Amino acid sequence: MKKLLASPYFTSLVTVALLLLMFGAGSAAYTGLGSLQVVLNLLIDNAFLLVIAIGMTFVILSGGIDLSVGSVLALTTMMSAWLLHAAHWPPLLVIATVLAIGALFGAAMGALIHYFKLQPFIVTLSGMFLARGLCYLISINSITIDDPLYVAMSQTRLEFWGAFISPSVVIALATLAVAIYMAHYTRFGRAIYAIGGNEQSALLMGLPVGRTKVLIYAFSGFCAALAGVLFSFYMLSGYGLHAQGTELDAIAAVVIGGTLLTGGYGYVAGTLSGVLILGLIQTLIAFDGTLSSWWTKIVIGALLFVFCLVQRLMAISATRRAPAAPASAPSPLPA
Repeated sequence: MKKLLASPYFTSLVTVALLLLMFGAGSAAYTGLGSLQVVLNLLIDNAFLLVIAIGMTFVILSGGIDLSVGSVLALTTMMSAWLLHAAHWPPLLVIATVLAIGALFGAAMGALIHYFKLQPFIVTLSGMFLARGLCYLISINSITIDDPLYVAMSQTRLEFWGAFISPSVVIALATLAVAIYMAHYTRFGRAIYAIGGNEQSALLMGLPVGRTKVLIYAFSGFCAALAGVLFSFYMLSGYGLHAQGTELDAIAAVVIGGTLLTGGYGYVAGTLSGVLILGLIQTLIAFDGTLSSWWTKIVIGALLFVFCLVQRLMAISATRRAPAAPASAPSPLPA
């Protein structure tokens, strides 16, 4: 059991096994849940959450946290709707602008965190309030998006083995593939793991800690803005109340996906499993039809407790398996 807990793949395997177990039990209990379209609907409905959770994974791997992502998503929808409706900007220019603003917003928070030695929780909490407040400076009401490109992205169906997916799913999965490459096959990714493991050791190794942390939060802000674009395709509206609490869902997906909250350990691919588990819980409750939607939060909370306990057991196991420091030889007595 100790060897199993110490395995680097343990939490990822547990997440995948739990996903398969839940899907198998649901398919046996509810007719139609096991169809391919229901599986693809998990991706269609949670494409924006997957993109946000990817950015959150990078932040948590580095030992930080980003509470602003849900508000940045809402701000992106509001800015997109206003620029399209009131300013009459071309849609591609709107998308490029909001993505750049999201990245700059995240980079600014990363710079405050590193160069001013501020806690990520406080800085990103301030960013959350700032972004949400900016939404209401644009408008306190919902703004409809009727741009042809956004409507086409919302209504397009890409055929897939007799079922269909949306373009947002393709974008989300492409983002996941790029993130996996960045995290596991680049110097930037290795620096993230090193900073999450021990920032002081990373500094002594000569790694660019400051630049890496700024880029991590810039990437998280970019992902939040990209998720806002996908959410705009999904809802065809901008509203200041969009995505309330999404930052907590993203954190839950990352933790359930096997990434340690203390940083330095986890796999970006595991985040996909975490997002699918959250979506599957909502689908099971919808298929049941007799349970309140609040059971979604109850089940997710219970899963988080379990995974946090597993992470703690893994940390204890790793500590016990670590070799003890050799005792220093006693200095000889003077003659």
